[in-house]
Amino acid sequence: MTLIIDANILIGELLRQRGRELLRNSQLFIYTSDKVIEETNYEIQKRISRMITIGKLGKDAGVALTQVASELLKISIINVPQIEYGYLEIEAKERIPRDPDDWHTVALAIHLDAAIWTQDNDFLGCGCPCWTTDTLISHLKRIS
Repeated sequence: MTLIIDANILIGELLRQRGRELLRNSQLFIYTSDKVIEETNYEIQKRISRMITIGKLGKDAGVALTQVASELLKISIINVPQIEYGYLEIEAKERIPRDPDDWHTVALAIHLDAAIWTQDNDFLGCGCPCWTTDTLISHLKRIS
């Protein structure tokens, strides 16, 4: 199953054990834009630092989680540079008028003829199928 993963999903799933297991699922071919990779790297660092600051994670655990997330991002997610889908920028922005900054995800979904894995309602109606995490997990259980 080919999916384009939204930044918020990718960030959240990299921080959860269940999510990391899902990202490793061999039935999934997960793509994302270089912009989402950049945003994810920034947000992972920020969120793990915050978790350490508030005492939710120890420093060593935070370093380990950062490393695991970084490695998983490199091996489980296929990064597609903007040069490959940029020709769809105008169309993608028209399809997601409430949040045109997410055009990269829509353009990549159009380019690869793939569904979007998201919890963001702004993607609804963009003309690409959308999967939530819960429906994706349910589907994977059903086909296993």
